[in-house]
Amino acid sequence: MVTEGVEAVFLETHNWGKAARFFQSLGYELEFETGHNSGQLRNGDSPYVFIAEVPEDREPEARIVLKVPDEDAFSPGPDVEVVAPFEDTHFGTRMATVRDPDGRLWSLQAPAKS
Repeated sequence: MVTEGVEAVFLETHNWGKAARFFQSLGYELEFETGHNSGQLRNGDSPYVFIAEVPEDREPEARIVLKVPDEDAFSPGPDVEVVAPFEDTHFGTRMATVRDPDGRLWSLQAPAKS
């Protein structure tokens, strides 16, 4: 099994409020705010955008998140470098990190294990 395409875009920012308003000005609606300077926005049935504020001394990153419906059945091809295997997240899923041939990091998100 492989991925089912883009599930989300994860963005870090130095200003959660400004970043959220930017996306709202582009037609995204706030689905929820965490209360910790982060939250999720969506535009129709497109992948969601999750934005998290980071300290000023840290360079904001962006990562595309690909959906993996079944972690146990997932079998990446030989051209996929697994940087970090699937592990539990604090938001109820499991995430892995892979690197593409140009050095970009991608996140793979699977449902939490029962």
